[in-house]
Amino acid sequence: VKEDGDLAVAVFFFPQGNAAAMKDIKAIAAEVTAKRGISIIGWREVPVNLDALGKIALTSRPDIEHLLLARPEGMEALQFERQLYLCRREIEHRTKEVQSFYMPSFSSRLISYKALAMPAALRAFYLDFEDPDYEIAIALYHQRFSTNTFPAWPLGQPFRMMCHNGEINTVEGNRNWMTSREEFFSSPVWGDDIELVKNLMRHGESDSASLDHALELLILSGRSPEHAMCMLVPPAYRNDADISDELRAFYQYIRSFSEPWDGPAGLVFTDGIKLCASLDRNGLRPSRYKITDDGILYIGSEAGAVVLEDSTIVRKGRLGPGQMISANTATGEFKYDRQIKDELAKQQPYRRWIDEQQLELSKFVSPNAHVPEIDFAPLELSRQQVANGISLEELDMVFPPMIKGAQEAVFSMGDDIPLAVLSTHPRLLYTYFKQLFAQVTNPPIDPIREWAVMSLGAGLGPERNLLVETPEHCNTVSLDSAILFEHQLEKIKHLDEHGFPALVLDCTWPAASGAAGMKVRLDELCKEAEAAVQQNRNVLILSDRGTSADRIPVPALLAIGTIHHHLNRIRMRMRASLVVESGEVRDVHQIACCFGFGATAICPYLGYATVRQLVAADAGKGKLDITAAKAMSNYRKALEKGILKIMSKMGISVLNSYQGAQTFEAIGVGKEVVDYSFTGVPSKIGGVGFEEIAEESIIRHRAAFETAVASGATLDLGDPGYNRYRKAGERHVYTTEVIKNFHTYVKSGKPEDYEEYVRVALETNPVAIKDLIEFAPASSGPVPIEEVEPMEVIRRRFTTAAMSLGALSPEAHETLAIAMNRIGGKSDSGEGGEDPVRYKPYANGDFARSYIKQIASGRFGVSAYYLVNADELEIKMAQGAKP
Repeated sequence: VKEDGDLAVAVFFFPQGNAAAMKDIKAIAAEVTAKRGISIIGWREVPVNLDALGKIALTSRPDIEHLLLARPEGMEALQFERQLYLCRREIEHRTKEVQSFYMPSFSSRLISYKALAMPAALRAFYLDFEDPDYEIAIALYHQRFSTNTFPAWPLGQPFRMMCHNGEINTVEGNRNWMTSREEFFSSPVWGDDIELVKNLMRHGESDSASLDHALELLILSGRSPEHAMCMLVPPAYRNDADISDELRAFYQYIRSFSEPWDGPAGLVFTDGIKLCASLDRNGLRPSRYKITDDGILYIGSEAGAVVLEDSTIVRKGRLGPGQMISANTATGEFKYDRQIKDELAKQQPYRRWIDEQQLELSKFVSPNAHVPEIDFAPLELSRQQVANGISLEELDMVFPPMIKGAQEAVFSMGDDIPLAVLSTHPRLLYTYFKQLFAQVTNPPIDPIREWAVMSLGAGLGPERNLLVETPEHCNTVSLDSAILFEHQLEKIKHLDEHGFPALVLDCTWPAASGAAGMKVRLDELCKEAEAAVQQNRNVLILSDRGTSADRIPVPALLAIGTIHHHLNRIRMRMRASLVVESGEVRDVHQIACCFGFGATAICPYLGYATVRQLVAADAGKGKLDITAAKAMSNYRKALEKGILKIMSKMGISVLNSYQGAQTFEAIGVGKEVVDYSFTGVPSKIGGVGFEEIAEESIIRHRAAFETAVASGATLDLGDPGYNRYRKAGERHVYTTEVIKNFHTYVKSGKPEDYEEYVRVALETNPVAIKDLIEFAPASSGPVPIEEVEPMEVIRRRFTTAAMSLGALSPEAHETLAIAMNRIGGKSDSGEGGEDPVRYKPYANGDFARSYIKQIASGRFGVSAYYLVNADELEIKMAQGAKP
């Protein structure tokens, strides 16, 4: 070894105590490196101090060894680094069945020392750090405590090229899209070895590990670290008036074929030569830097992470949202955000490429609402509405606020109707899916105040090879909004001459084939979509406009999920965009579901038709007092605001990060449906299969097309009572009878009145999963009383729900606290504070202090005195009560 670049070190985490596995892996490593002309200098057992580890780390620790390798004569440094990467990937592929084996690094530039240990113990664990001759140019150190994954040695940070403080909220979608893009992978850098770089995303890894895989591949494929990170975690640019036109074109270009890995992210990353740091578009993690007079750049999340003399600091600052800084150890040059971004923007003629290749739909057809010349006849409209589950309740309560104020309808909190799987009414498939939301470690964002970093834009057309850049990469149809008006979709259907041949897939099935026909049609749709993509159709429109007396609509969510995952499985998803044209999709949750399971754009045509119907019916009454075109525009604005709100609850800013991210959990959907149509979505209790879903569609279809109607009349849409109680509608927990009996008992206090209240309250059918619990008698007879906990001990576990002063009257709030203190339980103050008078016992011995105190951002009444008068603190995140 003549110089540093001639030596490479591969770090191996072998399964602890597994000599046979170690021998096999070493043999594979020798074979793989020899095949690439890389000589093994030797193996080195890494000296460690096991006393520095805790019990769990000691039990799970790997046997750690270094493999020392020599660069072949005449091989350039970057080529050597790429060959080492290919060696590691081949070893990974050939050892994928070996449990607890991992290679933290395999490089001539970088070496990873990480451990499942407290931060202060890292130096004590690795004895290499005691060597005074050990010198480095770059050091990345990350004190990370696992939040979404169980702590494990391989998941420690830093990873191979980066540290990540934060959370990637869209990681499931990012992984799926990256896997789909592998179909297009090709590069002169990798040549015939391209297959080794595929299967990049692996099950069971953390979000940070997945991001690191993507970053590493992009850098080794030829992009600079700064360029690669801009592709993966780009800044917000759409509403930034201060950036140059060249830079805007650069961002537009990368958006054409790469969706953001979205979420809070403080990132420090390196290729072994450059050290860089950047922040996510919202700046949701701190990143501070200082440069000293001896040319050292310090970057950290905390200002005091490294103690420096003020006299030595020549520059300091903090990164803003989407900003970046870099230091080049080869040239000694520091670069700041503007210089980095300007240089990236000048790499290629991005503005010319965008102007020549990208089509803006708004230049071909008006972006404004347009009332069609031919609309549904009244009877046909009512049939379509019934077939798609639109009710009078929606016409009365859901649509008017959207039409008049461009806002979603607002209802009081609490959903007391049964879960869809427990309902006796035919419910739409969307109601089986619940939205996930960001929690403490990955905070949501505010779609009202932070609208400038959010976007509902989309692009139609095929994607290209992620590893290279060509003008054709931005050959897409650009949409300002992925929620389409009908006339916009009609134009999209006829863009063949511009290189975007579309195909409409009929998402209905023959009524004569019964429930079994739906699954048959889904299989056919998969084959039709596959054939269309093979014929270079790059826009597939999933339409249920063929709904008629003879044909039943396939639930749009089922159609999009099925086709999206089928094309993913056969690695063809990136060749075409999927557009949903549905009569069933008309509210915010339904649209969010379709986007979440892979839709590129959506046209809720029956929603628009219903809006026009309501405006026409209001003519001369003045209740809505709006034109049809304005009503349609408001309706779409309400849908857009709702989608932004849902995205923001997950901390997601950009729609193409949300698309396909599957940020939902299914409740009551069977395994066969999940595996086929919603792969990867949690559905813990199982539930309905294809037949049951089809039967619910058939019930609606029969009501729509087999109901006799008098001449000139329309169908009664019915009122299922989902939002307000109706005697013939969906059952509610809090009925008039239940409330009446409750009041009777409260006033009388009689045991018989309480028993009547309980009888009425419990006689309803199951509403929630917990209602299905049945206690089975012990087969061995009663448990001996001495083995049962005393009542006083059991009561300590009782807590009241957090209800703040204001939501409850002062008397009720105080009474709950006294009651729980009397029985030894815990009352929760809620977020509204508490009168300090209650912190001391009353003269009669009662104590009105709440055991649990809640803290919420922006709330009043939280003081040091309030906090010390708590036995337990509950921190409430993102409830949005105050700015």
